[in-house]
Amino acid sequence: MRRLPWVRRMAAVASLGDGKRRQLFELIAASDNAIGRDEAALALGVPRSTASFHLDKLVDDGLLAVEFQKASGKTGPGSGRPAKMYRPAASEVSASVPDRNYDLAGELLAAAIEHSTGTGLPVGDALRETSRQKGLQLAAGSASLAEFIAGEGYQPEPDGSGGLILRNCPFHRLAGGHPEVVCAMNGSFLQGAAAACGESEERVAPNTVPGQCCARITPP
Repeated sequence: MRRLPWVRRMAAVASLGDGKRRQLFELIAASDNAIGRDEAALALGVPRSTASFHLDKLVDDGLLAVEFQKASGKTGPGSGRPAKMYRPAASEVSASVPDRNYDLAGELLAAAIEHSTGTGLPVGDALRETSRQKGLQLAAGSASLAEFIAGEGYQPEPDGSGGLILRNCPFHRLAGGHPEVVCAMNGSFLQGAAAACGESEERVAPNTVPGQCCARITPP
């Protein structure tokens, strides 16, 4: 599953700065069942319209999901109409400034260890293999390599000769402490993404410019 764009993730986190909205989110996150607007309004002691506004805002921000359930035990006009219910969204939302993706790094490292343990493949080889496969998977269907890596937080910019420099490293802190491991993982991930976008994997090359990603995209 692709992450929400960075701007939307920042908006989602900022949305919880509103006290009522945060209370509603915590109420629903702590419930085993989906919660409707009436129940949420009653729990917080606010008008139904107020609860509805904040709940739908949390849906827009990707923090809650909506489902419809037919209410039991109700009769009369409208009793057969499914009620709008809210539950936590299936995906987590995290945001950082600058944009980082340590969740992806953790997933790749864990998958590599499992792959290595199950096959006997050296961990480094397993990491490169699983990272490339993840790049292939996530970039499938992208309009272009540039669009994909922009969505993953690399902040690509034209280098003036048909290639791209990557202004941001999504794994910055990890790369600072473990450059050989993380940069190999990153390069393989980008190679998989390039292949998924119909580009040569050889376009992904090392980059040693301080403050930039350890990889760059060379001209075709």
